[in-house]
Amino acid sequence: MQKEIDMLDVQKIREDFPILKREVNGKPLVYFDNAATSQTPQVVIDAIVDYYSNYNANIHRGVHTLSQEATDAYEIARKKVQNHFNAKHTHEIILTSGTTHSINIVATGFTNLLAKGDEIIVSALEHHSNIVPWQMLCERTGAILKVIPMNEEGELLMDVYDQLLSDKTKLVFTNHISNALGTINPIEEIIQKAHNVGAAVLIDGAQSCPHIKPDVQELGVDFYVASAHKLCGPTGVGLLYGKEEWLNKLPPYQGGGEMIDQVTFEKTTYAGLPHKFEAGTPNICGGIAFGVALDYMNNIGFDTIADYENELLDYGTKKLLEIEGLKIYGTSKNKTSVISFNIDTIHPYDIGSIVDKLGVAVRTGHHCAQPIMDFYKIPGTIRASFSFYNTKEEIDILVEAVKKAKMMLG
Repeated sequence: MQKEIDMLDVQKIREDFPILKREVNGKPLVYFDNAATSQTPQVVIDAIVDYYSNYNANIHRGVHTLSQEATDAYEIARKKVQNHFNAKHTHEIILTSGTTHSINIVATGFTNLLAKGDEIIVSALEHHSNIVPWQMLCERTGAILKVIPMNEEGELLMDVYDQLLSDKTKLVFTNHISNALGTINPIEEIIQKAHNVGAAVLIDGAQSCPHIKPDVQELGVDFYVASAHKLCGPTGVGLLYGKEEWLNKLPPYQGGGEMIDQVTFEKTTYAGLPHKFEAGTPNICGGIAFGVALDYMNNIGFDTIADYENELLDYGTKKLLEIEGLKIYGTSKNKTSVISFNIDTIHPYDIGSIVDKLGVAVRTGHHCAQPIMDFYKIPGTIRASFSFYNTKEEIDILVEAVKKAKMMLG
């Protein structure tokens, strides 16, 4: 493992990210809010500039050269996404505005596939975007929402999951990794057990994809969703992977151009996959840049990234726990490079505000995962989330900033 970590030249990688050269409040930027959005390498920025500078045109509709060039680049990006996630077919990749959009396509599509009394299961570790759409689905259909509970370590109680499953279960959805705690959920087991009772499974991969390279065919998952901006790509673009048979069952999410076959005032027929779910003009340059971002991360290597980030997690955990009164939430042995913590009774917002003055960017609050905070009976946490372009020296800066904040507020 150590040899592989040594292959990652962090200082060289940091040169790829222009924002890491800037200062905040007169201090060098230390960016530890990667779970909210990753930073963007120059090669991705260049791809966006190149699109608008050289072949900005709408796709799929034009016979002129610019339109054909833009269409080719966009569809090449879709192919890159297919290859990255190992989908069986390119048309199983729907390019969306992000994870939330992707989840809502599925949740809305199931409206006519559920009956009153059917059951759907969510985990206690979810982001609001993987809770609220399903609650809305239950309101429309009369289906019943059940929750896999969690323990103090931030792990799902899988024995309770076994009890929740039945022939009434139609859908199961959970995140691959918790954005608030960093817990890596046992999705292979979750998927297999759901399939044993005939239920479909959606996995929210927004937090896992920066750290893990999922193989959707190996997982056997029915739907997998993610966002480009967690993967060194731009905001406003993401993906919905769905098995072909499931995507064919779901109706279009929106009506408009691009998603049609034939339109008359009497009747409209819809296009095949993937266009059925891609109404209107998409984020063309975002899709193209998403493909470039995947190339960039794959060139580094996800195994190398995971090993290095685990080293940062171990180091950061050890250093932060040396601070008296500091408590980490989410202590699963199987977790990724997220440390969510509080200090005594000091409000997390106050800590976050002070460390920002020292150039350190962390996230504070409930992280769109309010049920987790309610479980721990806290208003929120301070979350430091690390990426492959971060360093141990930056963690040392964070630790000193937190100590200073504690001294000022204690």
